[in-house]
Amino acid sequence: MSTGLLLQYIVLGLIVAASVLVLIRKLSPQLSNRWLAAWSIRLSRRDSRFAKALGRHLQPKEATGNCADGCSTCGACGPKKPAAVSPAAGASRGPGASGQARVAVEPMPLRFRSRPH
Repeated sequence: MSTGLLLQYIVLGLIVAASVLVLIRKLSPQLSNRWLAAWSIRLSRRDSRFAKALGRHLQPKEATGNCADGCSTCGACGPKKPAAVSPAAGASRGPGASGQARVAVEPMPLRFRSRPH
């Protein structure tokens, strides 16, 4: 086996492994977060500074507890929702004003033309 062919197999194997990891992250995020948390705990218990830094980097975003992760469990993160507009206040602004209440529209029945025979 030539060196070029061996290098090609190694690169192809790394690409397939990376694709499988991305697939797992997309299809089962809870499982991948558990795996990341387990690796993070194992690496943070090591004596090496590099292992501890890698453990902090691998820690899932849900476990960090900062507002940058967008968990929205406490309600303090993210943009504020606009206040609801009452129908009376929206009607006084006039047509085309922003915040105007929507009017319910009845759906029109479908009318089918008969086929010529």
